This record gives sequence, C-alpha cells and structure tokens, in this order.
Amino acid sequence: MSGSLPNYFILDDMSVEVVGQCSTIESDKTKILEVGNNEGESEISVSSNTTSQKAAQAKSNNKLRRSYVTVGILFLVNLLNYMDRFTIAGVLDQVKDYYHINNAQGGALQTAFIVTYMIFAPIFGYLGDRYSRKAIMAVGIFLWSIMTLAGSFVPRENFYAFLALRALVGIGEASYSTIAPTIIADLFTKEKRSQMLMVFYFAIPVGSGLGYIVGSNVAAALHEWQWALRVTPGLGILCVVLIALVLREPPRGEADGAHHLRNTSWLADIKHLSKNKSFLMTTFGFTAVAFVAGALAWWAPSFMSAALQFEGNPKTDAKISFIFGIITCMAGIAGVAIGGEVSQRLKSVTSQGDPLICAFGLLACCPFLFGALVVSRHNSAVTWILIFFGETLLCLNWSVQADIMMYIVVPTRRSTAAAIQILISHLLGDAGSPYLIGVVSMSVAESIGNEESAYTRFYSLQYAMYMTTFVAALGGGFFLACALFVTQDRARADKAIKALDSDSTSENQASLAASA
Repeated sequence: MSGSLPNYFILDDMSVEVVGQCSTIESDKTKILEVGNNEGESEISVSSNTTSQKAAQAKSNNKLRRSYVTVGILFLVNLLNYMDRFTIAGVLDQVKDYYHINNAQGGALQTAFIVTYMIFAPIFGYLGDRYSRKAIMAVGIFLWSIMTLAGSFVPRENFYAFLALRALVGIGEASYSTIAPTIIADLFTKEKRSQMLMVFYFAIPVGSGLGYIVGSNVAAALHEWQWALRVTPGLGILCVVLIALVLREPPRGEADGAHHLRNTSWLADIKHLSKNKSFLMTTFGFTAVAFVAGALAWWAPSFMSAALQFEGNPKTDAKISFIFGIITCMAGIAGVAIGGEVSQRLKSVTSQGDPLICAFGLLACCPFLFGALVVSRHNSAVTWILIFFGETLLCLNWSVQADIMMYIVVPTRRSTAAAIQILISHLLGDAGSPYLIGVVSMSVAESIGNEESAYTRFYSLQYAMYMTTFVAALGGGFFLACALFVTQDRARADKAIKALDSDSTSENQASLAASA
C-alpha cells in the first residue's frame, strides 16, 4: 500500500525514528516508512508489523500450557492423597490382626486422620489466602510423605504411635486440599474452570480405588501389610519437586480480572461466609456426601467380606479390595464426568442447575445403597452392581459442588471458604462415620452374641450401615435449599469481583473493591 502524506504529521502512541531521508514510524500493529523519491516528494509504505503480536501470542500460549501442566500436577498430588487415605481400608483386617484391635479402634484410625485434617484446614485456609500457596503445599506434602512412610515401621505393641502418625498425615493433606482448587479457579474461568475442576476431582475416585487395589495387592505380594504404606511416599517427594520447580502459581483473582481485591481480616471473612446462604447449604450438603463416602470407603470391604463368608463363598481381602477398588474407580469416573457434563448443559437453561444436580445425585443414590445392604446376604453380584450405581450417583457432585463454591465466593476468600467447608464436612461427616459405624456394629454384635461368627459380623455391620441412606437423603435436602439462593449469591460475588457494587457500605468497599 502506498500514497502521499504531508511533510509533517503526528501519530499518537507511535515511535518515530529518522535516518537520513528515511523516517520510520512504528506502532504495535503497523510500520510506516517515509522515503524521499527522485522528485523530492514523499512516498509512504505501510507494512504489517506482527512481531509484537507473535511474541504476545507465544507468551499467552506458554502461559496456557503451564496452566494445564499445573492442573496435571495438582491432579497427581490429589491422586496420591486419596491412594494413601484408603490404603489402610484395603488392608484393615490385617492391621486389626497385627495390632490386636477391635472395630471401634479400627475406625478410629480414619477418625484420627480426619480430625487433624479438619482442625488444620482453617489454618492453611487463612495462610493460603495470604501467602505463597506453592510453598505451603510443598511443605505439607513433604510432611505427609514422611509421616506415611514412618507409620509403616511402627511395631505391633505401639498401636497408639501408629494412630498418632496417621493423625499427622492429616496435617499434610490439609495444606493441599484447601489450596489446590483455588489455584485452578485463578487459572481458568467459566466453562474452562468447570472442566479443569472436573479433571482435578477425577483423582478422588481413581485414587481411592487405586488405594484399595495397590495397597492390598502389594501387601499380598510382599506378605506384609506395611509395604502398602511404602508405595506413595516416594511419589509424594517427586510431587514436591514438581510443585517447587514447575507449578505455576497465578495471582489471586487473575482469571476473574479481580486484581483490585485485597485481603480482609479472618473474622471479616468468616462473618461474610456465615451470611452466604448458598455456601452454608452447599457445605451441609457436602457434609452428607463426606459421611456416606467415608462410611462406605472404610467399611464396605469388611462388610462384603462378612457377607461373602456368611453366603458361604469367602474371598481373600486382596480379592475383595480389588473388586471394590475397580467399582470405586469406574463409578467415580462415571459420576464426576456425568455431573460435569450435565452441569455444562444446564448452565444455559437455569442458574440453579448445579445444586439441583447435587441434590439429585444424593437422593437417587439412596435406594441403590439400601438395596445393596438388603440383598448382600443373598447375591453378591447384584450387591456389587447396586454399589456401583449408588457410588456413581454419589459422585455426581464432587466437581459440581466445588464449582459452586468458587463462583459464589470472591477469590481472596476461597481458601478460607474451602477450609471452613472441610472443617464442617469432616467434623460432622467422615470424621465420625467410620467410628460411629464401628461402635454401632459392636453394640449390635454384643446384643446378638457370638461376636466372631460370620452371622454376627454380617448383621452387625449391615444394621450399622443403614444410617448412610438416611444421611444421603438429608444431604439432598440441603442442596435443594441451596438452589433457592445460589443465583443471588453468585450475582453478589460477581459484583464484588467487578467492583460494580455501588450499594456497598464503606467497609465492604474497603474489603472487596479496594483499588490497587
């Protein structure tokens, strides 16, 4: 393209370089070259300058690739966490025999872990909203790896030392679980965020299933259950290295464009969250999920072992854990995938779709879990099928409820919100459900008598586990209540993120929309 221009002209936001009779005017998009011709007139040549655009595009692509790699690292750590958490469940009968403990003490192993996990979650939630999330996760996962490995060397006369080490493992996991979803929320937004959270939460069922499978089979192959606890620590140290050197930690609120938001005091955060009805209902609903999932994960293999023995078709612990692990993996993958996909489709139809999906999953799983308990003494194959469908429906909400929390809470409070949800859901959920079922089953066994018989072992656990169906129905009710408030709570969070809340008080303006 060429043409004539006056001898003097001004272009805004451009730089001009003059060399002899040539002047070059550059901007981000064009290069304009003025050259004197033989007649003394100026001719203008305009060429596209795409160098800066290409550099910006390359930088953006590299940033996106690192974001995907970050999700992959977080997925791996989550996978290892859940593998370790349910390794003990896969070899629980061997652990009980080794330490000479009863059902209540066996359930206490999981309860001790969950208690420390939920106590330290608010601490890490506070730190995660204010300090380096990479550093917090790296230190926590290193501690988790060391404590897990140390627990495999505790002698049989020191059960309470083993119990204490399993409790310390919970500290390491708390450092990770409260922070990882918030990093994903700061890397992606809208549909992409939902998809990445779905990928992240695939690790829960897959890791849980691998915990049963790998733990029980490693123990069977090496003839010592302790080797089951020596699989994940080395991989945990590898994850520490990946977090330190590769993981990308985005600025808080980056994906939402919420750089103007600043942290408030912890008490102000708690006060705000306590008024967020959707957050409260989601938390109570997820508490029911934690209760049911914790009870099934801890006691289902032992229950099926007793059922098969009572049926006259006994199986080894490794065989039962393998079957249950495969079912857990498949049901979890199917549930998380279906929940995420339905969530994406419903978003264009109704803003209440996410809590309705969670409510449906909990309510629909009840008849399958109840049916599995009823038919377990008659037909193990049908029982396994019913467990599969029950767990699939239970898993519909894993990524969906996390997505709800990310969009109804502002970025600077998300780690605290995740920590509070962990505290409540585990305090009232899976911190107590394994122990509670152990205690109830012992009480039923004492009333039946002959506690070591197959008949007593089966019926005592069956009666105790009926409570899971009631709790699942209760959780469905909480998610239905969440659907009443989620639209307005999301709109309120969006206003705070975009600094559009003109009706805010001066306190809210200072805490949510302070200018950088």
